[in-house]
Amino acid sequence: MGNSPRRDLLAGLTVAIVALPLALGFGVSSGLGAEAGLATAVVAGALAAVFGGSNLQVSGPTGAMTVVLVPIVAQYGPGGVLTVGLMAGVLLIVLALLKAGRYMRYIPAPVVEGFTLGIACVIGLQQIPGALGVAKPEGDKILVVTWKAVEAFVSAPNWTAVILATAVAAIMLLGARWRPTVPFSIVAVAAATLACQLLPLDAAVPIGDLPSGLPAPSLGFLDLSALGSLLAPAVAVAALAALESLLSATVADGMTVGQQHDPDKELFGQGIANLAAPLFGGVPATAAIARTAVNVRTGAGSRLAALTHAAVLAVIVFAAAPLVSRIPLAALAGVLLATAVRMVEVGALRAMVRATRSDAVVLVTTAVATLALDLVYAVVIGLAVAGALALRAVGAQARLDQVDFRADLPGEHSEEEHALLAEHIVAYRIDGPLFFAGAHRFLLELAEVADVRVVILRMSRVSTMDATGALVLKDAVEKLNRRGIAVMTSGVRPGQRRALDSVGTLDLLRMEGREYATTPQAIAGARAHLHRDGFPVPAPVTEEVSR
Repeated sequence: MGNSPRRDLLAGLTVAIVALPLALGFGVSSGLGAEAGLATAVVAGALAAVFGGSNLQVSGPTGAMTVVLVPIVAQYGPGGVLTVGLMAGVLLIVLALLKAGRYMRYIPAPVVEGFTLGIACVIGLQQIPGALGVAKPEGDKILVVTWKAVEAFVSAPNWTAVILATAVAAIMLLGARWRPTVPFSIVAVAAATLACQLLPLDAAVPIGDLPSGLPAPSLGFLDLSALGSLLAPAVAVAALAALESLLSATVADGMTVGQQHDPDKELFGQGIANLAAPLFGGVPATAAIARTAVNVRTGAGSRLAALTHAAVLAVIVFAAAPLVSRIPLAALAGVLLATAVRMVEVGALRAMVRATRSDAVVLVTTAVATLALDLVYAVVIGLAVAGALALRAVGAQARLDQVDFRADLPGEHSEEEHALLAEHIVAYRIDGPLFFAGAHRFLLELAEVADVRVVILRMSRVSTMDATGALVLKDAVEKLNRRGIAVMTSGVRPGQRRALDSVGTLDLLRMEGREYATTPQAIAGARAHLHRDGFPVPAPVTEEVSR
């Protein structure tokens, strides 16, 4: 992809046109007003473009961040949100210095898809009051607020708002299918605003007055005594900013050839952006996947495009504030409703749900948690469920198989002699991981060993073992010993010794002289044990036990 400045300037202008209604809408949705959304898009958009780790990333206010901010505004007020943004900026810079960016790649795809689906549902529900033309009800539980808004609409319907929101959303969704390159969001918003100016639509509430410029930077909102109570929300905001920004950067890399983002530098850039945005009254920012995708699709090749987007929005703030202030709130609600619909990729969801039952469980759990709790809890719950299911799957791979030890018998034996030994000795091979996720099933299998005199456990194929696995093995040995069955091991690998030593399993075997390096040596030991106990066993032709 060429890095011509002309293409970057054109891409930046296109992204700015797409970003304007989104910045206004997310500012209104967050509770801090349209001016806060614009300030974030300008300040954070420029700084993240300069200091971030991706050449193509576009940052600003986003729907996911708005979802997190609504309850913070309800509890702590606008000043609390600005303080949270400042604290989140510091935390992001700390994450960057700790080089935490690389760990984001371990988030499973079903968690990301479930998270995105949940966010889309919450953004859509947040727009219901605006789309119905009713004042936003009090509360921070989105389902309760939506229900109250519907009740308010039923008691006093505002069909003008409904028609405006529906028309804007329909133009965006249908237009994107017809001409994907045309920014139909700005076309729809402009048409809705013009209609409100020319027709007597009294019920259409405009955004209201906007300042014709950015405010002077100020720390007047900062209340040092509130920092302690705001730490948890700040951690949530920083975690979300990191997650969404690195996901967006990964998407951008995938859409291009030769572009590769630096995750730690990206976290640093987002930290700087979030430190600065609150000083100008802006809400916390993150990279925006939709705007980044538009940037890439329209030919951006360098940071100049994202900087141009911020500069164009700044010009709009200074030059066109009176025009922007006339945009009806219902039109912005329509923009965000369409955005929520477009966030849901049905094909990706269907593929994820069909992949495995575990993937479907993780996706649905994460989406429901996003809707019912909050975004950070949702990701944590999704990761926990995915981790538990993965461990269960790995644990289920451990196998205990009875194996024929004829090939490992030292010396030569007839069929009758082999059958006589097999009456008293049984060999089992343990395959796979022996750890907490599946160890107890293994104990139950081993404890049910048939009535023989000696059990040989071949350990060379145990891939991993933890303290739980070592304890379970020790319990199994003790249970078999109590039944008069001697247990011998062969092929214990160096990596397993630490766990076995820590719980005393090897001490138990060494005390009885029953740990052997190879299976032939263990069989020789088993025969000697049987001989001592007075069982008739055939003597080998040779006692050579080397392997």
